[in-house]
Amino acid sequence: MGDKLRRVLHQQARKAGREYARSKRAYRDGRDWGDDRAAEFDLPTDAEDRARIVCRRHAERRRVAVNRDGEPACFEADHPDCEGCAEDVREGRIQTW
Repeated sequence: MGDKLRRVLHQQARKAGREYARSKRAYRDGRDWGDDRAAEFDLPTDAEDRARIVCRRHAERRRVAVNRDGEPACFEADHPDCEGCAEDVREGRIQTW
């Protein structure tokens, strides 16, 4: 394997690692997000008033806070699944459990 290819692969691996760490941090922070407006969007909630939604991006059940813009705490701007999820929350058609 040439040095140039090795360098490119190393850079891409580091980039993927940083992205993974950022996503993991966002997910963890999202679970403990404060400004919860889930009731304003008629979403089913848990005992801590977090919305019970099914995440499109990761295809899993999540209990998350929802802000005044209808964005779940795990929302990531410019991600198509997250944008669609936030739109569905605002329109009242998000999948819940």
